[in-house]
Amino acid sequence: MAHQMPFIVGLTGGIGSGKSSAASCFLQHGAVVIDADEISRNLTAPDSPVIRELAAKFGTGILTSDGSLDRAALAEIVFGNTASLSALNEIMHPKIRAEVLSRIADVDPSEIVVYDMPLLVETNSVDICDAVVVIDLDVDRQVERLVANRDMSAEQAIARINNQSSREERNLAATWIINNNGTPQEFNQGCSFVWEEIVKRAHKMRT
Repeated sequence: MAHQMPFIVGLTGGIGSGKSSAASCFLQHGAVVIDADEISRNLTAPDSPVIRELAAKFGTGILTSDGSLDRAALAEIVFGNTASLSALNEIMHPKIRAEVLSRIADVDPSEIVVYDMPLLVETNSVDICDAVVVIDLDVDRQVERLVANRDMSAEQAIARINNQSSREERNLAATWIINNNGTPQEFNQGCSFVWEEIVKRAHKMRT
């Protein structure tokens, strides 16, 4: 009998959309959460092969005095520069993907894995998922949140949003869309409702 895989749900959304809150909600319901940002941070630990590759490509200005990655400095270089951004993605995404697949292989097949990945659509990572959840909200609400929570100006926030897939592209990839324009309570209810749907679909796929 072929090795059964866990049911894999991609979780994505624009910057500041509320992905982390959704991941926490799914975690509380029993999901195994794999976080692409956390993997990326582990891969770029000081003196790791990946950080050496990044410094060779983008210069040692992307390193702090203790040799760790200065994310803000790297963002400055790749941000708004398509060639640099794709060079960064070519270095990082195959490695993130390999680590994700290796973690998935270690998960019990009866589990549900939620893969929290901001660039799920941009990096064509939808192909490793059985279903996709997109957190969606209005752009003006998104800008408001980034300004309030991430210390960005409205201009910086809009530039960041424009650097990602459009809402339409992301929503096209979705199995379920959770709207986050309302209250935190409404958002939590939306997440819990979608979790029940995920469980049903995973069960159906297994039987």
